[in-house]
Amino acid sequence: MSKQPTIDGEKQFVVDLLTTLQTERFSALAWWRFLVRSWDMSCETANHNPSLKHSWWRVTLLMGVLTALVCLSTGFFEGFSFALRLTPGFVCFVGWQQSDLFWHLGLNRSTHTNALFSTVGVANVLTGVRGLGAAFLLGRLVGGLSTPIWLALVVFLVGVLTDILDGLVARYTKTQSKLGQIIDGEADFCLYLALSVILVQNAILTPWLGTLLVLRFFVPLIAALLSYFLFAHPVRFGSTLWGKGAGIAQCLYFMVLLAPKQFMETTHSIDTPLLIVTLLLTFMAPIAQILKNSRVFASV
Repeated sequence: MSKQPTIDGEKQFVVDLLTTLQTERFSALAWWRFLVRSWDMSCETANHNPSLKHSWWRVTLLMGVLTALVCLSTGFFEGFSFALRLTPGFVCFVGWQQSDLFWHLGLNRSTHTNALFSTVGVANVLTGVRGLGAAFLLGRLVGGLSTPIWLALVVFLVGVLTDILDGLVARYTKTQSKLGQIIDGEADFCLYLALSVILVQNAILTPWLGTLLVLRFFVPLIAALLSYFLFAHPVRFGSTLWGKGAGIAQCLYFMVLLAPKQFMETTHSIDTPLLIVTLLLTFMAPIAQILKNSRVFASV
């Protein structure tokens, strides 16, 4: 029986992969080898942990059932042609989400003890539901379907609820993990990206402002990827007070933008002040994160 690789061995394996990628100057063949070997490593982790693999299958089945229900509901309420245009993009985004979850199963480790969890966990399932909502909106955009503001608001409120619950559940059950941090960030990025495009399409948000708000998620992602692939060293994007403040302010601002018309008089009075606060915190959050990382690197 083969021995499960230790976490140090896994880290060294990843470093070797990245070093090979750099040595071969990120050629197409090097990328192919990198992806194949990374997938093999993910499969090895899953095969050495059957309960975790079975848990992933159950979560994937759940997401598949929810995807089918959403497509059927779209066909029932909006028409069969709408469902046909929604389904390809929606299914592709959900498939990517579940593949990405499988790819990172090795990171489903306790942030406190580094022990690998035997199941995906309820907290990560809640995050996956938020990702499903984002995939639904992105699928509509790819299919060329317009999205009513009320529908975008419903998806957003589900996203906010799951965003609150997944953190609470993870802390209560002591299942905080790097996997949870990664898929949480991905779900937030995809949701806010889709909402920004929808708000621009409905002439509620200007393109430059929508781009600026999405950059809050995009810039850290690019920085992490560059650090990972160029230096084989991950940049840690933990939470800061500035970051939490920016997240709350942006959430409130989007809620104001998506609010029903009968609340327009109230929302209009707080629209601009809230936008100013959101932009200020969005600007300060990455600076605070850079300073935090600088102190960490200096202490190493």
